[in-house]
Amino acid sequence: MVEVNIERIPDVLGSLERERRTGLLRVGTDGAVRFDRGAVVDAESRHAPGRGRLPEGPDPELTALLAMFDAAYFLLGSTVEPVFTEGPPSGRPRRITVATLVHERRRRRALLDAAWPDGAVDAAPVVPVRRVRRQRVILTGVQAEILLNADGRRTPARLARELGRTAFGCLLAVRGLAAASLIRAEPPAVPGPPPPPRTEIPADWAPADHDLLGRLRAALVELG
Repeated sequence: MVEVNIERIPDVLGSLERERRTGLLRVGTDGAVRFDRGAVVDAESRHAPGRGRLPEGPDPELTALLAMFDAAYFLLGSTVEPVFTEGPPSGRPRRITVATLVHERRRRRALLDAAWPDGAVDAAPVVPVRRVRRQRVILTGVQAEILLNADGRRTPARLARELGRTAFGCLLAVRGLAAASLIRAEPPAVPGPPPPPRTEIPADWAPADHDLLGRLRAALVELG
């Protein structure tokens, strides 16, 4: 067992990729990422539904990849110190580069912040407002499902598991509901100074698979 003490989870993943390691990177109780000779072949997070909770589409392998990226979104943002354990090859055919995961997580973060800049609603129970001030409201299918099933106790992650939706799809829907004043949410805080410039993906990482990212984004629109 090798303990890893690096500040950012993507840096850890990049190191394992460069060293062509095979095994399991546990991120505390948040979940784990499985490697096979430096490639990411699976990811699981307690914050995201697994493949078995998502509806099977015309391409089951694409559904499995969507579940993996859903989990990776949360794991790459974790502040828990990860621990890597060597293990046997997984034998799974899918092989994802770390840059592909990082690119998609950045895109998803930008979508969430554009919809509603306060991430507090991501982990809070979804509480619909009692009175809608707008005369006309247009909802997506996911937003309508969330409002119908929200009981003031279930979080977006729990609703995602119970509705068979991706966790990210539910987060995006909830932020949209907050922006439309359809759920209880505190007004966003006054923005502080801009964040430091985002560092580029290191040149020695394997490149991102943009064709795969395009397919996943289309599937995410369909499954939510």
